[in-house]
Amino acid sequence: MNKLVQIVAACMLLFNISCSTKAKKSDNEETKAVVKLSDDERMEWWREARFGMFIHWGAYSMLGGEYNDSICWGGAEWVMDKLDMTIEEYEKFPQTFNPVKFDAKAWVSLAKNAGMNYIVLTSKHHDGFCLWDSKVTTYDIMDTSPFKRDIVKELAEECKKEGIKFCLYHSITDWHHPQAQSIFYPHYNVGQKDQTKSNPEFPEYFKNYLKPQVEELLTNYGDIGVVWFDGEWISDYTTEMGKEMYDFIRSIQPNTIVNNRVDKGRNGMAGMNKEGNFAGDFGTPEKEVPATGIAEDWEACFTMNGSWGYKPSDTNWKSTEYLIHSLVDIVSKGGNFLLNVGPDGLGVIPEESVVRLNEIGDWIGQNAESIYGAKASPFERPEWGRYTSKAGVVYAHVFDWPKDGNLVLDANVKVKSATLLAGASQELVVNSDANGVTVQIPGEAPNKFASVIKLVVE
Repeated sequence: MNKLVQIVAACMLLFNISCSTKAKKSDNEETKAVVKLSDDERMEWWREARFGMFIHWGAYSMLGGEYNDSICWGGAEWVMDKLDMTIEEYEKFPQTFNPVKFDAKAWVSLAKNAGMNYIVLTSKHHDGFCLWDSKVTTYDIMDTSPFKRDIVKELAEECKKEGIKFCLYHSITDWHHPQAQSIFYPHYNVGQKDQTKSNPEFPEYFKNYLKPQVEELLTNYGDIGVVWFDGEWISDYTTEMGKEMYDFIRSIQPNTIVNNRVDKGRNGMAGMNKEGNFAGDFGTPEKEVPATGIAEDWEACFTMNGSWGYKPSDTNWKSTEYLIHSLVDIVSKGGNFLLNVGPDGLGVIPEESVVRLNEIGDWIGQNAESIYGAKASPFERPEWGRYTSKAGVVYAHVFDWPKDGNLVLDANVKVKSATLLAGASQELVVNSDANGVTVQIPGEAPNKFASVIKLVVE
């Protein structure tokens, strides 16, 4: 009898273990299952976010745009090309890149306090040096650099903690890889930039290097909000490759957003696609804002001085006022604003950038409602500022505060009520007559950069 009880008990134990294992397996499978969103659902967080941080950082940050007593023109991240450095000359810098002051928490905190909702990090720029632990190459932060810390991993983890969407820039161009050297750094004649040359081995680079590295980034670092490509302008990269890359990304992370530089459709710095069938989810105007609103999704990327990468010789910093006005202007035309910082070779973000981001954060803290999730203005652009809108609400962003105490609105605005958005939400008097609509405003602007009046409309 005792033996029978023991046998039954043992069977029951095995049955329970089997059920438990199946349940755990089922739970894991559920966790891994990804709900495929529609395009509108996939873009929803990005359209709500409106404001993000671009980070251009790599071994080039050590040089600051300078080499052998010369300073490169334009962006310091192009120093290898613009100062005609050979691959051997440039390789010395990744080998000594040791950014001991890099602090993922400080970077993410700065972005969050500035009101930014996503971060786009340069995983690999045109120089080819990688900021993650790649198994495809040793030309990366873990194998070539003495730093031995995975930058992508640390930032991805910190972004997740703070509720910031983590996104990655990735260069299609690679000046270091022999199978990718074509327009710049031709295969057999480094430094002689022959625009007519191509590299017959580029398809091998695409298949065996570029795609596997993108796969690593999408497989090992959690959800990637956006893959932000650049360098698609090289002649060896084709529209067929672009479409293949887009589909490849979506097969790994179906809900990831991909910019239009994955393909060949971008119409120069204006950033929107030419006519035709091209892959990509949004346009990428660079250092400029379209004159009018655009129906498609788009994002304007700006530097704070003239360079994407760290360049101490460039002291031409844009003012906080200019940057806030640019943010409002972009949102008023239905776009997103991606604002760049260029940390130095030690991992420190310049103080000039920090000051401006903190001031922008203070402004957004008071006026977030008029920016996050806001849509393009339904009215003509006023002389005194810009409009943004939401269902039943129009936000009047006043850059030039009228001295006579009357803000003249578009004649088509049917106002139910008007209040100052920041502070005490003071109710304002609205006058409508044959001459149009005016709002009686205080004598002084509540905010020195831009004051916002919330208009509830019919």
